[in-house]
Amino acid sequence: MNARILISILAAAVISVLANPAEGCSTFCLAGAGPVFGKNYDWDVADGLVMVNKRGVAKTAMTSDNPAKWTSKYGSVTFNQYGREMPCGGINEAGLVIELMWLDETLYPPADSRQSLYNLQWIQYHLDVSSSVDDVIAGDADIRIAPGREARVHFLVADRTGACTTIEYLGGEMVVHTGETMPVMALTNHTYEQSVAFLKLHEGFGGAVPPGDSNRSLDRFVRAASAVAAFDANAPEDVITYAFDVLASVAQGPSTQWSIVYDLGAMRVYFRTATRPSVRFFDVGNFDYSCQTPVRILDLAADVKGDVSGSFVSYSFDANKKLIDSAFGQTSFLKDVTAGSRNALARYPAITRCVH
Repeated sequence: MNARILISILAAAVISVLANPAEGCSTFCLAGAGPVFGKNYDWDVADGLVMVNKRGVAKTAMTSDNPAKWTSKYGSVTFNQYGREMPCGGINEAGLVIELMWLDETLYPPADSRQSLYNLQWIQYHLDVSSSVDDVIAGDADIRIAPGREARVHFLVADRTGACTTIEYLGGEMVVHTGETMPVMALTNHTYEQSVAFLKLHEGFGGAVPPGDSNRSLDRFVRAASAVAAFDANAPEDVITYAFDVLASVAQGPSTQWSIVYDLGAMRVYFRTATRPSVRFFDVGNFDYSCQTPVRILDLAADVKGDVSGSFVSYSFDANKKLIDSAFGQTSFLKDVTAGSRNALARYPAITRCVH
């Protein structure tokens, strides 16, 4: 089988790891505080690598259907679980943050003249080439997300100006809420329209119902929205602690594997994991994004504390393969993927090339 077709099939399989709406994620943005962006990643697998992605790298998407081709303009730092170039979310050096969540109603666009990529690599694409929320929205004119075993997700995106947007694919078209059409900067696992309609039934938003305490998507949205609305950017409280408290309020017990807080003003990323609950951080500006230097990675399970910027090590095929093998092995519907197929996916980054 052609290597690119094999990788395309594997990529479609990998993005289906998010196909479990019972364990959806939660996100929010505090626009008046830097801004600050929070994300809980809820899933069965804890493993992950933080990856430093380089600028000046030519790439071709993993799809076989008119794959997108681009060269990265910005360096980025991403949280990856199913291999390099397929992040669950991250931030680039321009201060753009993208994170995803499950959404049952998602229907990706049908094939057309636009170039295609899968939804995880859509994140890497925009971190590579976009500097703002407006850039991401405008990108829909040139690229589309290709369906891949019905892994249905939507996105919360923010930039350093405080702009924030939801991006959903409903009825085969991109649906965007931002600015005046986005009264609350939060997102869980219902459409934004459904979530806001439910929110209006609650105290502080026009209704009389107190926020629910369940792990259901809509209840988590109300709690996150209430915390965002209550936040006063001029208060003396520690905004990072506030953000982690919000994430704790919408956590789903052992399913919440990673909690991440992006401080876009300081360009600093804080994170903690279920296995390493102490908060660690790194500065986005502390990395060399030149593609002439080695890609750097950090194992989320590493026993390091505080500022971990100096704890990143050089990327290797073996580290990528180990991550893929572990994540696949712990994911029920990926356990049977052959060792040869996993090896091919692990080697995908070698297809990319440094051009300047």
